[in-house]
Amino acid sequence: MEDILKQVQEGTLSIEEAKAKLATYENLGFAKVDHHRKKRQGFPEIIYGEGKTAEHILSIMEAIKGKNNNVLVTRITKDKAETIIQQHPEFTYNEGARVLYWLQENQPKEKGKGYIAVVCAGTSDLNVAEEAAITAEVLGCEVRRIYDVGVAGIHRLFDNIEEIQNATASVVVAGMEGALPSVVGGLVSHPVIAVPTSIGYGANFNGLSALLTMLNSCASGISVVNIDNGFGGGYNAALINKLVNKE
Repeated sequence: MEDILKQVQEGTLSIEEAKAKLATYENLGFAKVDHHRKKRQGFPEIIYGEGKTAEHILSIMEAIKGKNNNVLVTRITKDKAETIIQQHPEFTYNEGARVLYWLQENQPKEKGKGYIAVVCAGTSDLNVAEEAAITAEVLGCEVRRIYDVGVAGIHRLFDNIEEIQNATASVVVAGMEGALPSVVGGLVSHPVIAVPTSIGYGANFNGLSALLTMLNSCASGISVVNIDNGFGGGYNAALINKLVNKE
């Protein structure tokens, strides 16, 4: 702020230009892009792609990218992503996770002391797990993926348990009856974010049974996000990892 005021005093910056630089958000007409979110919360604004047109997403992501921030768009369809990539080929699209993202080439990752473990019960849950993993990576974290280690073959989990135990936080993704977070929660000493998925037969009720299992877990240290909300799990784990690195 002092630098901007000095430029105004010297006449190298107009009052209108100074107001634009000091604005807490950028008004695009259809959206108000929150450029100060990173200062308040530690991470820049994330774009929720569902319900937005490709043109709206493009304008918002260009505003965020213009402030030298990593860009993440969640829940975006393939056709919208392809339209955007035609203009910005530097972006990467993961069709399964339905995320479009861009990372600054020279931005150092906040690896610091630890990493996040993204643990997935079955291959059918991979899309939600990848949404969590990519979210944490875009937010600057190191992520280690431990996939297909559900309770139906629990020996697979035990073969990877040391790597999970050494993480600063775990995002545990499961459908069906949703038992995996309870098992992991009883084996680790760090926070576990449980993510129920809508994968399962009829009595799974599109993820409701997994959600209720996780909410009723007898293991301590488990928090639960909404059904299929890999983004929420990855974001919360990134906040925990950021606090560990800050200390």
